[in-house]
Amino acid sequence: MKKIIISLFLLVSLVAHADLLDDIVAGKYKAETLQAMTPVAYADAYRDAKAEETYAMLVDNDVVSYSYKTGKVVETLFDHKSTQLNKLSNVDGFILSPNPRYLLVYTHSERLFRHSFKAEYYVYDRKRGELKPLSYVKGSERVAKLIDPVFSPDGKYIAFVKGTDLYIHKMDFHTETAVTGVETEAYADPDAVSDPQILNGVSDWLYEEEFGVTSQYCFSPDSKQLAFIRLDEHEVPTFAWQEFLDADGKALRYPVDYTLRYPKAGDNNAKATACVYDTYYKSVKTMQLPQAADSYLPRLKWTNGTEKTPDGELMVLRMNRDQNKMEVYLCNPKSTVSRLYYKEESKNSFVDYSLFDQWQVLTDNRVLVVSEKDGYTHAYLYSAMGQMQKQLTTGNFDVTDVYGFDEANQTLYYQAADKDPMTRYIYALNVKKNAVKALTPVEGMHSASFSPDMTYFVDDYQSVNTPNCYTLYNREGKSVRELKNNNALAEKAQKANLPIKEFFQFTTPKGTVLNGWILKPNDFDENKKYPVLMKQYSGPASQQVLNRWRIEWEEYLSAELGYVCVCVDPRGTSGRGRAFRNETYMNLGTKEAEDQVYAARYLQTLPYVDAARVGIWGWSYGGYATIMSMSVCGIDKSLGKSPFAFGMAVAPVADWRLYDSGYTERYMRRPQVNEAGYDRANLVTHAAALQGELLIMHGLADDNVHAQNALLYIDALVQEGKQFEMQIYPDDNHFLRKRHNQIHVYQRMLRFLQGHTKR
Repeated sequence: MKKIIISLFLLVSLVAHADLLDDIVAGKYKAETLQAMTPVAYADAYRDAKAEETYAMLVDNDVVSYSYKTGKVVETLFDHKSTQLNKLSNVDGFILSPNPRYLLVYTHSERLFRHSFKAEYYVYDRKRGELKPLSYVKGSERVAKLIDPVFSPDGKYIAFVKGTDLYIHKMDFHTETAVTGVETEAYADPDAVSDPQILNGVSDWLYEEEFGVTSQYCFSPDSKQLAFIRLDEHEVPTFAWQEFLDADGKALRYPVDYTLRYPKAGDNNAKATACVYDTYYKSVKTMQLPQAADSYLPRLKWTNGTEKTPDGELMVLRMNRDQNKMEVYLCNPKSTVSRLYYKEESKNSFVDYSLFDQWQVLTDNRVLVVSEKDGYTHAYLYSAMGQMQKQLTTGNFDVTDVYGFDEANQTLYYQAADKDPMTRYIYALNVKKNAVKALTPVEGMHSASFSPDMTYFVDDYQSVNTPNCYTLYNREGKSVRELKNNNALAEKAQKANLPIKEFFQFTTPKGTVLNGWILKPNDFDENKKYPVLMKQYSGPASQQVLNRWRIEWEEYLSAELGYVCVCVDPRGTSGRGRAFRNETYMNLGTKEAEDQVYAARYLQTLPYVDAARVGIWGWSYGGYATIMSMSVCGIDKSLGKSPFAFGMAVAPVADWRLYDSGYTERYMRRPQVNEAGYDRANLVTHAAALQGELLIMHGLADDNVHAQNALLYIDALVQEGKQFEMQIYPDDNHFLRKRHNQIHVYQRMLRFLQGHTKR
């Protein structure tokens, strides 16, 4: 009877463990987000100066506007049950027009790459109550699936991509004009385009993955010009893989071949040109940028119209191939002539293109510029001609986001990591008085979303103790009302007795102070010896050690299985200025791995750590860093024996020559100019240096980090006589979320982990 009771106890315990892990992996401890609040901002011709500021939200397939001030419903902009001509049973999202008469709703969304999707879009005429498809498949009555429709500032046009060509829909006449390509019956096939390797306005895989854009086109302020980027992929190499299951998960007798234009480090990229379409003359002109082979054009922005250039000038961001030189040109859309407005170049680091997203063109065409040229990210004011007038923010800290400059009040609103790298706060800087005011003093992570005239902002606050809480504030930092909290989730985590992260610092033998967090078991006893699992990502410009809400499988391991879990941000990560972030420039892998080794050795000095049971794991770059951390002591014998008994690498890069050009060259430049750096970072040639037990996991349909990486590395291990464990997932991509794969990933790692930490 005693044995039966013990067996039942163990069974109940295992089920409880599994339930918590299942819940965490299923996202049941993930904070609920606030539904997007889309500001209702109409063009000047339609704006009522006395009308209160409102925002719109999707509610049960309807689009409803609310008052910022009171939170009460102002009006229903779209009622899906009362439309004429067409009805939609499900609405995925909406886009507001500058003209209050119209809006777009979309349905039947279909994912393309990581961020992009195409969908069926419908124009809703609020005056008539009519709902009409925005575009049809040529030669048929089928509604076309489109990418990223954009209204013109005056609301008279909608630009969109169909296939790989740009079109404009004219609202007054409901007519469609092809901006690029040729109007032929070939368009009866929605996948047939004028040239599938010429992308007009739509991003290729690389631009979307590494520059964060799904499309690149925008109207001039007067709505008469449409600027867009054209990408020519003809010389971009193709990567192929096979899939073995159909959409229902049933086996295929013959695998299906898939291909993707994917430029690897050092190979040909798509050729980019900046173009402008004139809506009156219906002509396309190519902007004359100074010749620079192999450059990127990742961003477009318009200046305001002047007497000399009533359309405004087109601001084009250009990055050289190595991404250590950033140039911003102003192009005249009529003459196509360009002039250099801004240039930033570095010999010892990359230049961060993404800061351009925070630039703001003021009404007088002065420009709020964000740059890290003084060693930290700060805001500057530049004249319309490109001369720096004033540095607005200063200090040995990074301004981590700029929300905008309120010209009427001469106030800059921004986010900063000024107190420590683990937190973020929102500030208002009165430029005239040079006075800074903290709008969100509570310790933790704050991010803001401002209303169009910057009267209100929504603060998204979180910390290790508090899941995301959304509060509406006025511009003075006074709370208006709470919009959403996750108090029930906080209570759930407390009832589950989940441990809370503690922050710590230590100094490496090289004199570098590193930040980390640690999770300890609930019944923690400093006199006991605990196994340790180190989680890390370690990639350049990333950051994992933050005062934010994250309940992941590490909490499960600590709460239920008695592991000490740790995460350390090594050299090369963000939040500590340009010099710290660029420690790994041209030399990926080595310094991050050394810092993880130093972190493990620091942990081994703690009285409660079992020095013989320290492991490390990571995903993607973290998978690469895991293997490099387990190998660096074998590569550099002066580092001594590896502190890692085991490691788990999910979807790791093995050789940076196999990864995409946009990411890899940003931090390593091209293999042609940094061969030694690529060799040092190559896991395949360092297979003999691996120390400890290794589990490698990879999806065979990974379009990001190709399974080729794992396969070449395991072949090298085999040739070196190194034993390892391997888990593959057919037909799954980088995130391993198809079918039951995600929970299987963690169950597989758990099995490996427990097998190597038994006592």
